[in-house]
Order: sequence, then structure tokens, then C-alpha cells
Amino acid sequence: MINQEITDAHNDPMGAAITDYFKTGKASTLKVLSSMFEDDEIPVSELFRTYDAMPAIEQKALQMAKGRTLDVGAGAGCHALALQEMQKDADGIEVSKDVVAIDISPLSVEVMKARGVKDARLQDFFADDFQEKFDTILMLMNGTGIIGKLDNIGKFFAKAKQLLNEGGQILVDSSDLSYIFEDEDGFFDTTEFYNYYGEIDFRMQYKNIKGSEFYWLYLDSDTLQEQAAKHGFNAEIIAEGDHCNYLARLTTKIQ
Repeated sequence: MINQEITDAHNDPMGAAITDYFKTGKASTLKVLSSMFEDDEIPVSELFRTYDAMPAIEQKALQMAKGRTLDVGAGAGCHALALQEMQKDADGIEVSKDVVAIDISPLSVEVMKARGVKDARLQDFFADDFQEKFDTILMLMNGTGIIGKLDNIGKFFAKAKQLLNEGGQILVDSSDLSYIFEDEDGFFDTTEFYNYYGEIDFRMQYKNIKGSEFYWLYLDSDTLQEQAAKHGFNAEIIAEGDHCNYLARLTTKIQ
């Protein structure tokens, strides 16, 4: 199953955390639970970061965004807001309003609207009735995650082709988790996995709100490039980060 079903507002831990932080400037711990790793947490304040506080990979992606841009999994709207600010001339006058921010979290979408995201929507990226056209599809903060499992990647590329204008691009980041499975001798052991090692099960919890379990896909760059080629895309690695992460630009192959 693809990770893009609209979330129930009463079962929306991410949205609840974002709402609390927006209203009060603070939030309780947003926990990330997994059967594969120890419990972790997301600093909610980072979901509200400004352009200057973003990692270099994210800044690069925003600089490369062009034309009508779709911000997928926009959360609290930090990337959409940064793009809106970038689309002003020297006098501060807006030259474009064409940034569409989508998320499956209803509470997050309400916060985006309140923060000034001009076109924030509660929208399933993979929905059959979502058929608009964009010049850039922006997928940051491990943007491949929404694919869920490697077996779903064909559905992702098919939807991307449907949404992209001719000459359009996808700007997506992800991470290679292979380093987690290396032993002291550098041996790479993923024998405990039946499927691709980057398919991680997660569940989020905020206060007493525990969300549904979902899979989140981390893709190594070689696999991304192989799958892109298989589905009619070129994949160019634009930048690499300090934590086995990278930014890629995907474009459709010329027929």
C-alpha cells in the first residue's frame, strides 16, 4: 500500500504536534516508533525552520525549483513558504504564486494556511482525481518515503509522469541506510530482511494520539537511478550530504 491515505483529524499525531507548536511555540515529544529500531523523536521546531536554517541539500533543491511547483508532504509549510519568499523581485513584489503545498494531514494543512501558504491542500498525491500539471515536483525530508515499499515505485513514476509538464523535473532527497547494517569489518548484512532494506515500518505518537502503522522508503542512490531508468526517467545526483543522504533530479527521458 502507498503511504498516501488522508489521515483522520482525530488520529493525526504529526498534525497535532504541528498545531500545538504553531499556537504556543512549543510542543511535547513527537515520537517515532518502529519494530526495526529504537524509539526516536522528531524535533517539532525543525518543521518550522526558515530557509537559512535548512540543510544545504534542501536549500539547493529550493534554488532549483522552477515554474509551477508541487510541494509534496509539505507538513508545516516551511519549504512552500521559502519558495513564496524567493518568488519576489528586488522590491519585494511577488512575481509568482504558483506553489501548491499538499499533505494528507488535515491539521497540518490548516496550520499551513494560517502561516500564509497561499495554496495548501489536503490531497493524496496518488489520488486518481489529482491530475494537475506542474513544472517541478518537490519531495524533501526523505521525499522517497511516501512510496512506502520498493514494489510501489512503478506507481510513483507513473503518477509523476501524469503530473509533470513537458520538460518538468522531480527534486527529491533520500538516504542510504546500508551503513546501519555494516559490521566492524565493513560487511553488509541484511539477511534479516525479506525485502529491500530501506523499507522501514513506522508509527508516530504525540501525547495520547498514536497513528496507524505505515512503511517509509529510504532509497540508496544506485537503486533510485536503476528504477528511474526502468520507468523512463533520468536520475542525476545533484548533491550529497554528511549522513549518507543525497539530492536527486529526475527528468523524463526524451523519446
